Amino acid sequence: MFPFFAEIHIFTKRLHMLIKKMFFAGAIFVMLPSLSCSLQSGQGLNFFSIEDDKALGKQFSEEIEKNPKDYPLLSEKGNEEAYRYIRGLTNQILNSGEVAYRNEFDWTVKIIKDDKTLNAFAVPGGYLYVYTGLIKYLDTEDQLAGVMGHEIAHAALRHSTKQMTKIYGLDALRYLITGKEDAGAVSQLLLSLTSLKFSRSHESQADEFSVRYLCGTNHYAGGAAGFFEKIQGSGETPPEFLSTHPDPGNRVDAIKSKATELGCTGSQKSKTNLDRIKRILP
Repeated sequence: MFPFFAEIHIFTKRLHMLIKKMFFAGAIFVMLPSLSCSLQSGQGLNFFSIEDDKALGKQFSEEIEKNPKDYPLLSEKGNEEAYRYIRGLTNQILNSGEVAYRNEFDWTVKIIKDDKTLNAFAVPGGYLYVYTGLIKYLDTEDQLAGVMGHEIAHAALRHSTKQMTKIYGLDALRYLITGKEDAGAVSQLLLSLTSLKFSRSHESQADEFSVRYLCGTNHYAGGAAGFFEKIQGSGETPPEFLSTHPDPGNRVDAIKSKATELGCTGSQKSKTNLDRIKRILP
């Protein structure tokens, strides 16, 4: 879903070092029991540990800080109210009692100053980013909460490292078993990250968990559906993920149905606070 991963080559050298550490000879004997449990519980195969997610997220965030051309982060100085707002909204979701790794991940939120980009993204370990373009585009607070819930779900459900594990496949497993470095295989694995995208099932799952997170709040739990409805009816060029993942109309139906199924009672679709933040954003 995120253009961030299309430029992941920025930090492949650091990631290479992390992968070499993780694939140290003998690691397979430590990891196999957890991999087996993961498969049996239906969680999906993931070679990365929680600590790896946290380390990757920290590295990603450091690279974003170094790349203001592509990721012009909004300064917190002079924009304290905007940051209080987006972090307060995020904390409502995180404190719903439904978010996995609530206490383990860092859960930081940064705003990217780019009014042309209608997007938000999450990287492993709970590092969240939202574009000013998205904030200014949305109509109501529940829509923004729904999108943030979707991104939080990607991090909490560890979709990034699961997708990376899927891409590495047998090459990674062979490296784990032999303990020998296959430079060609490792390079290929790293290059594959430049096209990393979430699967349809991951997108649908993130939609579902966005509803679950918001269900315990006063917001309308199907808020994410409002974004898809708005982008469908706008005639504007949709974000890339809408052309490669589940049809927006189907996602709207699925999100609303899940809110009904769970018996969510929140109904707030407030504009007041969001409109205030939209006015003060540079």
